[in-house]
Amino acid sequence: LCNCSSVGSAGCNLTTGQCHCLPGYTGPRCHSCAHGFFPQQGGQQCQPCSCSPAGATSEQCDHSGKCQCKVGVTGLKCDRCSEGFYRFNESSCEPCQCNNLSHSCHSSTGTCLDCQENTEGEHCELCKEGFYRSTQGCQHCPCSTVASTGTCHLEPGESVPRCDKCKAGYTGLNCNQCDKGYYNSDSICTRCECHGNVDPALSPSVCQPDSGECIGCLYHTTGFHCELCQEGYSRDSPGTNCTRKEATPEPREFTTSAPNTTKATSFSTAVLNSTLSPTTLQTIFPISSSDNSTSAFADVSWTQFNIIILTVIIIVVVLLMGFVGAVYMYREYQNRKLNAPFWTIELKEDNISFSSYHDSIPNADVSGLLEDDGNEVAPNGQLTLTTPMHNFKA
Repeated sequence: LCNCSSVGSAGCNLTTGQCHCLPGYTGPRCHSCAHGFFPQQGGQQCQPCSCSPAGATSEQCDHSGKCQCKVGVTGLKCDRCSEGFYRFNESSCEPCQCNNLSHSCHSSTGTCLDCQENTEGEHCELCKEGFYRSTQGCQHCPCSTVASTGTCHLEPGESVPRCDKCKAGYTGLNCNQCDKGYYNSDSICTRCECHGNVDPALSPSVCQPDSGECIGCLYHTTGFHCELCQEGYSRDSPGTNCTRKEATPEPREFTTSAPNTTKATSFSTAVLNSTLSPTTLQTIFPISSSDNSTSAFADVSWTQFNIIILTVIIIVVVLLMGFVGAVYMYREYQNRKLNAPFWTIELKEDNISFSSYHDSIPNADVSGLLEDDGNEVAPNGQLTLTTPMHNFKA
């Protein structure tokens, strides 16, 4: 009897007793699996290993059917690349080129997957948007997305990155400053509002960088935003230029006073306006003009000019009145000096001699100097004092 395996044998030689094995079976009785086959679990049939010739080291597999794979190859039949490898071919799998920033790549193209440390790219060679490469790796750009695109780059030889592109109204290395024609309004650069009444060529900043107040208002405008007309100018309609207005000032009265004297003088500004015409004023005060500006005197209104003239007149009147008062005081002083009762008394034994200041003044009236009824005036101008006991000549 051959005693061949009923599963793996196709019969036996009755003469020799040798079993004829089916493919995948071996042994005297065809009860073992041949090379490249493995027994099916729970049965006696042999299954082929089917190991990949490119990925397996041999055709043989273990009892579970797992093949022995090459380096970089994985799978039950060694038919695919393991993690960190790609491009399964006849020789083997190639390692992923991800600059040690990823552990896996696409099995066919080799494109790196899940790049780490803020990197991206086919081989994790680029920094993500909003990051720049430095010696410490990809660092976050100091660029606000409000003021710039948020991206930056590092110039050769520099240690501080530059923002790639600033948005309108921003400037500076990191787009953190307001550009010309803009000002900082609560950390946001806002366009200056000057109503077109400034010249950027004369004042590039146009307005104050912190407050937004316009600088160098033109065309006779003024105000925080150059929205008003200067004194003496007005607009015919909104949006038009400021033009000089013809003002008719009302008459005013001015009163001047001095010690012991009060005088009121009224002046009509209309008379001054009619008397001093612009042509006369231009003759007295030459005015130089240009295309876009006039002299400071031309900007002075008629009312201001009239006030200046009246002030000068008042000062002259006060000076004249002061001079008249001084002359009057001086004459009063001279009159008092002439009528002053000055005497010189000289005592000589039994005579008393009087000499008056009037002795040196011709035609001086010496009567009344002595109120006593007993006094007599001699023809030579001497006074005689008469007392009950003695007579004295002076």
